[in-house]
Amino acid sequence: MLRAKNQALLQMQDVPSAVNALQFYSNVQPSIRGRNVYVQFSSHQELTTMDQNSQGRGDEPNRILLVTIHHVLYPITVEVLHQVFSPHGVVEKIVTFQKSAGFQALIQYQLPQNAVSARNSLQGRNIYDGCCQLDVQFSNLDELQVNYNNERSRDFTNPNLPSEQKGKSPQGYGDAGGMYSLQGSGPRGVGFPQMGNAAAIAAAFPGGLPPGISGTNDRCTVIVSNLNPDRIDEDKLFNLFSIYGNIVRIKLLRNKPDHALVQMGDGFQAELAVHFLKGAMLFGTRLEVNYSKHPNIITGPDTHDYSNSNLNRFNRNAAKNYRYCCSPTKMIHLSSLPQDVTEEEIVAHKEEHGTIVGTKLFEMNGKKQALVLFENEEQATEALVCKHATSLGGSIIRISFSQLQNI
Repeated sequence: MLRAKNQALLQMQDVPSAVNALQFYSNVQPSIRGRNVYVQFSSHQELTTMDQNSQGRGDEPNRILLVTIHHVLYPITVEVLHQVFSPHGVVEKIVTFQKSAGFQALIQYQLPQNAVSARNSLQGRNIYDGCCQLDVQFSNLDELQVNYNNERSRDFTNPNLPSEQKGKSPQGYGDAGGMYSLQGSGPRGVGFPQMGNAAAIAAAFPGGLPPGISGTNDRCTVIVSNLNPDRIDEDKLFNLFSIYGNIVRIKLLRNKPDHALVQMGDGFQAELAVHFLKGAMLFGTRLEVNYSKHPNIITGPDTHDYSNSNLNRFNRNAAKNYRYCCSPTKMIHLSSLPQDVTEEEIVAHKEEHGTIVGTKLFEMNGKKQALVLFENEEQATEALVCKHATSLGGSIIRISFSQLQNI
């Protein structure tokens, strides 16, 4: 299972069996749990199992645990992991990294029996209610090497380690520099070779990619389904998806009015959109967002082209925009406001989209900005998709989600 990519590799007994399977599903649309899936040949000739080809060795006790965390909705740091695992014994070292299998950590105890106790107690448990599920197995490593004490790695036996390597820019984007990368778990995220904006990504996430983001996706086009066809259009989809990257083209599907294709600027931006928008509520429906089997959207009469739009957010200040990427929240942030705007005007501009709980007008670097807190995420999302890039007091305003909890 390649969980971060929503993919799986499946090895048949022989080539004719694989050919038969592929031919069968070329005529029948397969679906799993109501979601359409697509089948094609892999470049891998053979799969190797986890215990043959990784750090994890299953049930043979060891004082180092390999922990994979699924359904990551909240940031997982060294401090969080130490709080979860230290009740079972003295934790000496922790290293965290991001791989195709998801967000992972290596945790070294002082004694093997501590690791056994932790595994027995924590396997399958959630760190937070309904998310951040722990998959705990024993590692085959004998000793963890920790070079830095920061939010990604910590040697509790040596508090004098530096927080970063001086004079050197961050590398690896959260996979511990490849030192502890799992073999056979898919493409590595180091360097983002398919992206021209790798520098902006490195500047935005010096401490590693957000939990759940692998950085290994190379598909630029996503398919959005379960849209409300009576209320959605290309510009509203642009307003929503442009939070996560530059938009190249958008196409609403005529034969499936609740489906649309959105082509992002690159695979990393597409991964951000899929990760943060899957399951978001908009116009009374819960969006389903997945990677499309189409590599790009062909220009045609039904296609809207946004490749030259000056509303694309990532042509400048890309690092800052990456840093602000998140799932829809109850709070929206307004910028490019007219200098004489009032809170009453802002409320009047947004109140049709839901119950406004609070507003705050402020000035930063000499420019007027505002926060608007709605009753729920769906109302804030509707306000964003309907009112981003609209005129207020003669100014074209910009709207994004704010990660602040309250005003």
